[in-house]
Amino acid sequence: MDGRERELRSRRAGGGLALAGGVVCVCLTVAGCSGYGEAASAQGAGGGDPVDVLHRAADRLVAAGSAKTRTAMQMASGGTRVTIRGEGVYDFEQRLGQLKVRLPQDPAGSSEHRPITELLAPGALFMKNRGAGVPDDKWVRVETDSLSDGNLVTGGATDPFAAAEVLRGTRTATFVERTELAGTPVRHYRGTADLARAARGASEGNRKALAAAAEGFATARVPFDAYLDDEGRIRKVRHRFSFANGQGDGTGIVDVASTTLLYDFGAAVRVRLPEERDIYAGKIAAGPHGKN
Repeated sequence: MDGRERELRSRRAGGGLALAGGVVCVCLTVAGCSGYGEAASAQGAGGGDPVDVLHRAADRLVAAGSAKTRTAMQMASGGTRVTIRGEGVYDFEQRLGQLKVRLPQDPAGSSEHRPITELLAPGALFMKNRGAGVPDDKWVRVETDSLSDGNLVTGGATDPFAAAEVLRGTRTATFVERTELAGTPVRHYRGTADLARAARGASEGNRKALAAAAEGFATARVPFDAYLDDEGRIRKVRHRFSFANGQGDGTGIVDVASTTLLYDFGAAVRVRLPEERDIYAGKIAAGPHGKN
């Protein structure tokens, strides 16, 4: 892919797990009470039908242009629990983003991992400081629609727009309460999305990836909690995914809780995708307990 640079300012400045090539492999190898009554719960306390509101949430983000984001992904399997954190920016119009993803310490606490730089683009994930034999000046490129989880988990952070488009598959949802998030009034919704349905309604860049996730996860049903502001924009969304451990060691299902926070809508986004010559084409070495 040709390198290209984009800098955008929104017109609206308002307010392991053997997943090939992914951060998860690296890392794991080392109804609420609202007080509003049943009628308010069904209609979202003035926000409209919850299912309809959630179906439109991704479109509201596109209209907002861009945002800063923080992510957290907690994974639990076989008594091991780790949390991967990320921070960066995302352009919802161009479907481009950049994150710094921080891995936890090794179990012994003796080594510190360098942050992994991730570039998010339609159909692709680029990672730098991937380790495992990749030169420091090279990027690893992963085709997201080739991943069994559609890159909802592999990168250690869910692509913010993919996280929003999962809500296009909402089948059931209820309004929980009116609350605040970092000083912003929000409506809290709780529900379940279907990944296959989400894929059918998704943008072209996420359609194949979400369809792959619908087939690759232990279940296509995704429970979620979503917090939307008065403009219908997602401020926080937490998905709970489950998938089978691909190592064949009998450790069973991996539970993943992926949280995406969005704020500072209209923030400038500058993403430069790597040139072909900067992409590593060699073999990626396996971690001590993983495989690629």
